[in-house]
Amino acid sequence: MDNSFSLYWWDEQDQAYDELRFVGVEQAISRAKTLMQSPAAKIGIIKRIIITDGDDYTNFEWKADEGIIFPKPTV
Repeated sequence: MDNSFSLYWWDEQDQAYDELRFVGVEQAISRAKTLMQSPAAKIGIIKRIIITDGDDYTNFEWKADEGIIFPKPTV
């Protein structure tokens, strides 16, 4: 298992938080889904979530007012 993914989120004051560091992709995705559906996101405390890989590339981005930014959702 590749434990090189990290998850970060930002609040309404643009303060960044380390939620998970160096975990598997499944754990990072699961936590992102939980955060996106959380009461904190629904009332505007969580504004942005990203998942990065071991090379610090963004693999996922969500914004409260725009939804999933990257990767672009396919219909």
